[in-house]
Amino acid sequence: MLSELAFTADDLALTRFAVSQMWEVVTSFRLLASGSAHPVHRPWLDQVRPRVAAAGLDSGWLADLVPSSNYLPDFLTPPPGEPAPALAAELAAIRATPADQVRADLGTLDGKSRGGARRRALHTDPGTQLTRVTEEIEAYWEVALAPYWAKIHALLDAELFRRSRQVAEHGSGHLFNDLHSTLRWDDNTLHLVRRRCGISRASTGPGLLLVPSVFAVHVFTWSRPPAPPQLAYPVRGIGTLWETGRVRRADAIAAVIGRSRTTLLIELAAPASTTDLARRTGISAAGVSQHLTALRDAGMVSAHRAGRSVLYARTAMAESLLTTS
Repeated sequence: MLSELAFTADDLALTRFAVSQMWEVVTSFRLLASGSAHPVHRPWLDQVRPRVAAAGLDSGWLADLVPSSNYLPDFLTPPPGEPAPALAAELAAIRATPADQVRADLGTLDGKSRGGARRRALHTDPGTQLTRVTEEIEAYWEVALAPYWAKIHALLDAELFRRSRQVAEHGSGHLFNDLHSTLRWDDNTLHLVRRRCGISRASTGPGLLLVPSVFAVHVFTWSRPPAPPQLAYPVRGIGTLWETGRVRRADAIAAVIGRSRTTLLIELAAPASTTDLARRTGISAAGVSQHLTALRDAGMVSAHRAGRSVLYARTAMAESLLTTS
């Protein structure tokens, strides 16, 4: 199957990139729901699957609205209005979705997979039920993505820098040809090859919104005029995302912030609770808690609730400190 998106000079001028936390929500949940042991994301899957199940998030709204294959409801991924909107802004856009759009998306979804009581309730009363949907998305984000966001965001930022440089050095045509094997630029037209989608310039608004995604396994399309079409595509470099390299300057860092705090930062290569950190480091739980509070106050650690426990994660500042050679 071949879909085509023709471009005028104005369409090229309106083409832009954006980072979307909601695209990471739906693509990561789809990966979880698939039950696969993804060769690259397996460390994340092994850590997150039990937490998502313990929180009951594997059988809630997202399970009903994000099937393991085929169509994703458009209202879950509203076009980002800025380069990197906060999750709260994207959730507000979801809650503001017109009722007829929600029902149209549900109609398409029900034609692809069997719906249940939640979908029927959403169809009957979108205004009320969308609030419940976004509340669950927030809970999922806190458990599954927020503790890892520093790593994810760094990779997405690197992708945006790489692509902007590519456009500056080689032009938009080279960019489109290099995004993904199913995309091809020819004669002012972007061709989507081997993709079962009906996207065309006649069914979209002007321009194009390109959304790199860490968890996307292929190109996803979104089109609803008058908004620009969206292409969410797999980001480059995910092979290094979950790697835990050796910290070369541990002694130098310890001389500044202390041995115990450096040890805790190194152990937080993957998010962990106070109990986990105490068991792995031999530091008392009270000592771990005290050090984490200091590191959090310094902006080097973030805290995220996961059921009855709290997961601590390194921030971008700490990642940079530990991984810069």
